[in-house]
Amino acid sequence: MIRILGLLLLLSSVFPGDLSSQEYYELRTYHLSSQAQIEAMHSYLSTAYVPTLHDHGFTNVGVFTLINNDTIADKKIFVLTPADACDKLLGISDLMYSDDGHKEKGAAFWMAAHDSPPYDRLEITILKSFELAPKLHNPSFDTPKSQQIYELRSYEGATEELYRKKVDMFNAGGEIDIFTDLGFNAVFYGEVIAGASMPNLMYMTSFSDITSRDEHWQAFREAPAWNALKVVKKYENTVSHSDIYLLHPTDYSDL
Repeated sequence: MIRILGLLLLLSSVFPGDLSSQEYYELRTYHLSSQAQIEAMHSYLSTAYVPTLHDHGFTNVGVFTLINNDTIADKKIFVLTPADACDKLLGISDLMYSDDGHKEKGAAFWMAAHDSPPYDRLEITILKSFELAPKLHNPSFDTPKSQQIYELRSYEGATEELYRKKVDMFNAGGEIDIFTDLGFNAVFYGEVIAGASMPNLMYMTSFSDITSRDEHWQAFREAPAWNALKVVKKYENTVSHSDIYLLHPTDYSDL
């Protein structure tokens, strides 16, 4: 934890919030291995963690689960927290620990036994929004949240140079515009500035249901603008590995 806080303090000095209109995002990935842990984490997040963030001025907090969480070994819950400055994300862990009301509401989480932890591991990723998509978008659908699909993608680059070319492909290259024109309802696009898979970018799109998601991606694959962009020579080989997560928002998610 000390090493993480030290790194984040360094990032705060490198990316000061008052120098940019861009936002910062903290993405927490809780890794779990049992249904009991899933239930414990949902109880904690819904009654203590997210309400405490709200009490301290954080908005548009998204909480998501993998659509197949019940059937896979490495179950995950994702928590996305936006802020207009990186330093506002730095103190979240200390905030939770020092807030007595929060610890009272989340007593089962904080007082869990060593042999019955509420999660296995926690992975924290810090992102800075893309230049041409500086603000988070909170989509609205008529379908129940249990049907909505939020798609989180991570694109890794083999080198720093190739990674930066992929970021440029989204911005100056026009990939963001293609997603916008096709109605992908992107929630955010972000460069990872601290995380486990760097260099990489992440972005999240959203759909009313799985059918809509599949139809949108088919339209993307057939779009003339995409088929022209993907063969631009300077953008060749910019993604060495990708991870795709299909998520449902929880009923207590702001997104």
